Amino acid sequence: MTLQQINYALTISECGSMNKAADKLGISQPTLTSAVRELEKELGLTIFMRTHRGAVPSAEGLEFLQNAGQLYRQYELIQEKYINHEKKRRFGISTQHYSFAVSAFINTVKQYNTLEFEFAVRETETLSIIRDVAELKSEIGVLYISNFNRKPIAKQLEENELVFRELVRCKAYVYLWKEHPLANEPSISLVQLVPYPCLSFEQNGKEGYLYAEEILSENIYPRMIKATDRAAMGEMMQQLNGYTLCSGILCKELGGDDYRVVPFREDNDNRNSIMEIGYITKKNIQLSAIGETFIRELKKSLELNTAR
Repeated sequence: MTLQQINYALTISECGSMNKAADKLGISQPTLTSAVRELEKELGLTIFMRTHRGAVPSAEGLEFLQNAGQLYRQYELIQEKYINHEKKRRFGISTQHYSFAVSAFINTVKQYNTLEFEFAVRETETLSIIRDVAELKSEIGVLYISNFNRKPIAKQLEENELVFRELVRCKAYVYLWKEHPLANEPSISLVQLVPYPCLSFEQNGKEGYLYAEEILSENIYPRMIKATDRAAMGEMMQQLNGYTLCSGILCKELGGDDYRVVPFREDNDNRNSIMEIGYITKKNIQLSAIGETFIRELKKSLELNTAR
C-alpha cells in the first residue's frame, strides 16, 4: 500500500466517480482503476462498489477511507512543514450554524496574514463536523451536547479519538424574525408556536434527529421545514414567520439586529433543556497558535453575545 494509492482512493471518494477522479488526478481511468484494484487485493476488501450512481464506498471501504484520510492528512501536514515551505499553512474550523463562531473566525483571520495562510470555515451538519476534525480537515469543531444527544455524540467522539471541551451552558430560546407576531413576548411556549413552521437544519442519515442542531429536537412539531444554510433559514423566518429553537446567542455584528431570541417557556409536557456549547479537537494533538487564537476569540464572542 502506497501513499499514492491512498490519495487515489480518497480522491475517488471525494469525486464520487472514477471518471471525475481520474480527471482531477490527471491520469487515465484504466490507470486509476488498476491502482485501486491492486490496493483492494492487497487489503483483502472491496473499497468501492460500482453502481449506476458511481463509485460508492462499501461499509469496510468507508472505515478504511476514514483511517486512511487521517494518515494522508498527517502526511500532508509533514510535507507542508518540512518540504513545501512555499505553500500556505492551513487553518480550518467546522461548526454548526453559529454566527458567533463565524464572528470568532473572522476576528482570528484579521490577526494573521492571508498571504501566508489558507483559511477555511465550514458550516455543516453535526456528523460532518466530527468527521472533519477526526480526519484533520479542520483543527477545531464547534457543536453542542445535551442530555438528549449526549450518548450518540459521546460514542462518535470516542470512536474518532476526539475530546469535547465545554465553553458555555444555555437554556432554550425561540429564535425568530423581529416582525414575528410573537417577537415581543416575554416568553414563548410550544402551544403558542403551533400555528408557525418550526425550522431545522437538515442532518443526513437514518438517525439524523439524534444530531440535530436545535435544542428540544425530541419534541414533535406539526409544521416542520428543513434547510441547509443560514441564508435560507433567515428568509423563511421572514417570509413564513418560521422559528427555530436555539441557545439565545445572537451575534448582532453579523445581522443579529433583524432577529429576536425569546426565552422558551416550559410546561409539564415540554420541559426546557440545557445546551452545553463547546469545541472538539483530536486527542493528544496540541492546538496550533492560530487554533489557540480562535478559541480566545470564540470565548470573547460568547461572552459578548450570550443572552442574559
